[in-house]
Amino acid sequence: GGDVDASYFNGLVYSVFALGNRQYEHFCAMGKLTDVALGRCGAERLTEAGTGDDDSDLEGDFENWKDNVMWPSLKRRFVAEGAMDKKVAAAPANGVGNDLPECQYVVEYVTDMSPGDAKADIVKSDEIHASTRHYFTAMDCPVKVSRELRTDKDPGSTVHMEIDISKAGDDLRYQTADNLGVLPVNDDDVVEAVAGALGYDLDAVFRLKPSPGHEHKHAALFPTPCTIRECLARYCDLAQAPRRSDLKLLASYAKDPMDRTALLRMSSKEGKAEYREKIVNAHVGIADIIARLCRSIEMPLEHFIAACPRLLPRYYTISSSSSMHPDAIHITVSVVKTEMEDGSLHKGVCSHHLAGIVENQTVRVFCRDSSFRLPTDPSRPVIMIGPGTGIAPMRALLQERSHQRKKRRFGKGNVGKNVLYFGCKTPHQDFLYEEELKEFEKEGTLSNLRVAFSRTTEKKVYVQH
Repeated sequence: GGDVDASYFNGLVYSVFALGNRQYEHFCAMGKLTDVALGRCGAERLTEAGTGDDDSDLEGDFENWKDNVMWPSLKRRFVAEGAMDKKVAAAPANGVGNDLPECQYVVEYVTDMSPGDAKADIVKSDEIHASTRHYFTAMDCPVKVSRELRTDKDPGSTVHMEIDISKAGDDLRYQTADNLGVLPVNDDDVVEAVAGALGYDLDAVFRLKPSPGHEHKHAALFPTPCTIRECLARYCDLAQAPRRSDLKLLASYAKDPMDRTALLRMSSKEGKAEYREKIVNAHVGIADIIARLCRSIEMPLEHFIAACPRLLPRYYTISSSSSMHPDAIHITVSVVKTEMEDGSLHKGVCSHHLAGIVENQTVRVFCRDSSFRLPTDPSRPVIMIGPGTGIAPMRALLQERSHQRKKRRFGKGNVGKNVLYFGCKTPHQDFLYEEELKEFEKEGTLSNLRVAFSRTTEKKVYVQH
């Protein structure tokens, strides 16, 4: 709503490349909206908006648009005819020079601090990098319960965890069906392999600072001083498949021409199929490249930090009611494990980190609001559909409805019916929270429990059937 100033952006020439995923109904909606809105406010559209599909090849979509749409349009509009014909200084034949690429960070080693005494500097809120704020705000909380939910007849694993937040104060207060952000930790073996390949001392303590000229662009990335072990374990994504542009950057640090050629080939348009086969489908991460496949790569620590993606939090829908469990957060974790063609196992970084935590050890977490809520009118009926670990928020909602019936004295007639559709393989393998669900039925909170077992009949049956 409101009046549009059709001359507000007069003089601005723009081009939009929108990011999205075709799995979603409103594909690239924000980028398309921006493209139209800028035009309505007086800006001049240089090209048609491009779209990138993260469900396919987002990088490839951008490169195709950049080379065939954006650059030709920019040249026609802003480059004088013949200006591009001037000879450009030749690049080194091998694609790299002797100098290292520019780096936006500087590492200062703190020699008078032992690994056990490394304590991060206090950083002002406005100095923290916006995309990694969770590194500074997440809290270490003890795990009070960790138990397997599947039976020993199921080869998979789903873990129920209860995290004590009684001493966390208001920072970890949550509402039913909010999300819990978990900061994963890389396996020790992976961390040690990377450090060994690059010649890093894992116990060395360092402080990360922006390099000269980058102070205004790159604020505090993660808490330092810290050890190199802490940095590699908590802040560097060593397992995720690197992007093709990351491979191109890594090539500039490879000393062996064969390593360099292979990385550059897979980073090129022509090497797109090879990249998908050998990197993405094979679950090859930066750790594999540095420690196993391209051993000639040499990188100073600050360059590795700049080149390696950050280790992102994983989000789990909280499976407990805040009314029933105000001092604890429950989560339901499906432990990710995929057998590769060569017989090796690809393990999910966060789920395996959580599965390895024993009771009274800590996990680093923070809460994120959710729009997933029960009706404000408790008398409204609710239909819930939760296949597999999708049962997590439904368990929380059922606890909340049970609490409404028992504690808030609405009475049975004032709390609506609840129907749950749950799907799993068999009743003897992965019927998650079976006893609790039957107890909800018994007490009257759950009016109707409909379970689809996909492996008990000749024809597979799922909840959507």
